[in-house]
Amino acid sequence: QVQLVESGGGLVQAGGSLRLSCAASGRTFSSFATGWFRQAPGKEREFVASITWSGYSTYYADSVKGRFTISRDNAKNSVYLQMNSLKPEDTAVYYCAYGTPINTPQTMGSTSMYDYWGQGTQVTVSS
Repeated sequence: QVQLVESGGGLVQAGGSLRLSCAASGRTFSSFATGWFRQAPGKEREFVASITWSGYSTYYADSVKGRFTISRDNAKNSVYLQMNSLKPEDTAVYYCAYGTPINTPQTMGSTSMYDYWGQGTQVTVSS
């Protein structure tokens, strides 16, 4: 089993920044890709960003491209999401997830490709 814990969420004004962290523990993590997803009230969970185990490939939703950056530190079993220029529409619960999707934009952004999920961290952006 893999346990994932997100942190770093909070309340920020529009235009501000937050850095989310996802700490993993449990079984070995070799070859796990990591995705960040978010879910706003009344909406479906949506893809935000993902990164392969090597960190060589990253993918972003169009809505966050150029503002968010995903990165990882395998020595610390951690994945990060740096969020800049935040907008009120970024308000949501953010989840990290581990899985072994094939390295394509479609699969790396699909919730069904991820097996392990954290509990989420709330991000609220005020206007």
